[in-house]
Amino acid sequence: MTPLLLTDIEQAVRSSWSAETCTPEFRSRWSPDNPARDQCGVTAMVLNDLLGGELIRGEVLVDGRRVDYHWWNRLGMGIEIDLTREQFGPEEIVTGGIVIPRPPATEWSRLREEYELLRNRVMERLRGASCRPA
Repeated sequence: MTPLLLTDIEQAVRSSWSAETCTPEFRSRWSPDNPARDQCGVTAMVLNDLLGGELIRGEVLVDGRRVDYHWWNRLGMGIEIDLTREQFGPEEIVTGGIVIPRPPATEWSRLREEYELLRNRVMERLRGASCRPA
């Protein structure tokens, strides 16, 4: 079995996004032209499953007013990974970044179906990547 690279994980995540894995209330605005749109919460959770670290939440501001939250990951030594940052337009500014403890699975219901779908897709792709010849 070939070890996985971070690029394998990124490719598996990005190729697993769809309208079905984004935040349901914004599903109608999802497009393959901006596949990272509204994928940040579930993506951060899947990366947390794979890499550990902390979940980080910032605010998305437009004209100084909070319009949403944005999620990403912080690994050891303060290394931050954000696979969905490109979803934002120039008028959307991500600010802050506080650590949010991961809720226990028994208390986590919002986005659970989307998270499980994304996680299953990513794991399937990673299994295929780890079986490729070296």
